[in-house]
Amino acid sequence: MHTGEPIAHIFRDIAGVAWIDRTRVKVIEVALDHVAYGWSAEEIHRQHPHLSLAQIHAALGYYYDHQAAFDAEMAKSLAEADRLAAGSTDSPLRRRLKLLKRPA
Repeated sequence: MHTGEPIAHIFRDIAGVAWIDRTRVKVIEVALDHVAYGWSAEEIHRQHPHLSLAQIHAALGYYYDHQAAFDAEMAKSLAEADRLAAGSTDSPLRRRLKLLKRPA
């Protein structure tokens, strides 16, 4: 019988969110850098030098082990951001600013 070992450098909080040990960085943040920008582990390390390559590789491994769930969460977040952006195109502040920009 085999028992699974926890992935080094990764833990889940009470809400089930995956984090990189001893940091304030979520696994999904590293995954987003990889997916959105196409960054390699080395480039992520250049952009976030406080993360070790081991932590980054662990986060990417965790992402790939749970890719469907992470991709669904990313898509949901993007849809929500798009919805909020569409709803804010004509806010009261924006209307007031447009009035200020008009020539008298």
